[in-house]
Amino acid sequence: MLPILNKAHVLKHPELGVSESYFNYPEKILQFGTGVLLRGLVDYLVDKANKKGVYQGRIVVVKSTGGDTQEFNQQDNLYTTNIKGISQGELVNDVLINASVSRVLQSNADWRKVLEAIHQPTLQTIISNTTEVGIQYVEEKIDGVPASFPGKLLAVLWERFQYFKGASHTGFVIVPTELVVNNGQLLKEIVLKLANYNELPQTFLQWVEKENHFCSSLVDRIVPGKPKELATLEEKAGYTDGLWIDAEPYLLWAIEGGVHVKEILGFHQTDTRMLIAPDITPFREQKLRILNGSHTISVPLGYLSGLNTVVECMEDAYMRSFFRTVVIEEILPTLKGICPQAPEFAEDVLDRFANPNIAHKLLSITFQESMKMNARNVRTIIRYYEQQQALPASMCLGFAAMLLFLRPKKQENGQYFGQRGTEYYTITDDNIAIFAAYWASITGKGSAAVTEMVHAVSADKRLWEADLSQVPGFVDAVSAHLTGMLQEGVKAYADSYSKVL
Repeated sequence: MLPILNKAHVLKHPELGVSESYFNYPEKILQFGTGVLLRGLVDYLVDKANKKGVYQGRIVVVKSTGGDTQEFNQQDNLYTTNIKGISQGELVNDVLINASVSRVLQSNADWRKVLEAIHQPTLQTIISNTTEVGIQYVEEKIDGVPASFPGKLLAVLWERFQYFKGASHTGFVIVPTELVVNNGQLLKEIVLKLANYNELPQTFLQWVEKENHFCSSLVDRIVPGKPKELATLEEKAGYTDGLWIDAEPYLLWAIEGGVHVKEILGFHQTDTRMLIAPDITPFREQKLRILNGSHTISVPLGYLSGLNTVVECMEDAYMRSFFRTVVIEEILPTLKGICPQAPEFAEDVLDRFANPNIAHKLLSITFQESMKMNARNVRTIIRYYEQQQALPASMCLGFAAMLLFLRPKKQENGQYFGQRGTEYYTITDDNIAIFAAYWASITGKGSAAVTEMVHAVSADKRLWEADLSQVPGFVDAVSAHLTGMLQEGVKAYADSYSKVL
């Protein structure tokens, strides 16, 4: 029977890379969230710095969801991070034991201990990942245990203010990682609004403003979590680990901040992929356009061609070429002068798409496809035409495939379904009624009717931030692709079209 991963086990096996000194480091970070993203990105970076003797600090984790902390407790908060995938064209498979977490507290049962942790002068950082829903204003009093994350944060700040009597240099660097634009600023506004609702003194509000740094941030790493073949991996590792997580090699954590933030977040020094800069807009833009945008423009074509996951697309010769053309030749040129690191990021993205350990389903990426197309690709198409005086040919094909993907073939109980071959798929898109009406307006596959519909869709201001029908040649190009796919079938048309290029 295999031993459990815990402190006693790792100290018996120095080859596992965890020394006793790590367990004696002071607590420097309060982390709201036990999810795999934080454990695979933030906690990974802290552990990496600790092992290089740079940061020498540990993390107090607050578990806000239901359930107890027994799984963490029985392992002395140790867990395995298996980094698997492709980096710079090479396969990566590294197994690391993370010793960055000092303790895990349940927010309801251990709330008094959470507040007591705030009394430590060494605790200077608060990090959160409570999902996008977590950063919302909930009108509540902060007596007892607040229900919302902003409420909990306000209670923590109020406790800190009272304990240190509002002294200078007693605030926090606060870094939310929720996937919300300007998450730091939004969180600050909610906390201040909630403080006013709780009628907290003006001196406290001034302390929050002056002594605390709310930093917007952008995180990017795929952390699938516990692997299916865990038993086999445990046998090879020589221990059992109920907290084991897989993570891809790529990571990015961009944080808005200056000298003080860099000083407090000292663990950034051991990984150049953790970036602290006055403005993280370029990093947000390159992720939106290259990673998210290429997903959105490519996935309908891949799915309607008979593929089911991103890695299947990268194993298919045509779709692999399509992804690369979209990323390198069509999206990347539009970011010149905006995102200096975009070329390196683009190559990383293609490596990530080819990661055989991540089965990212194409259908899941198509949720709210039309809104994603507007947010991620409409501006890119326009930028490309303005720069090149030509159309991004592959993106036009992808746009046509999106229209075909959003063609309902049946409707049941208010839900629309598209059709791929003999199977139906669910269309999850808040604009589907608009597209259904457009498709109902044409009865055949003739080019004239298709062109008329594409023109109307492209010009519909309910859907797009700009009138795409005004981009010279766009309607004709999309109409030709859509007509071809309707007449020949998606895969057959794509194959024949690729031979013409």
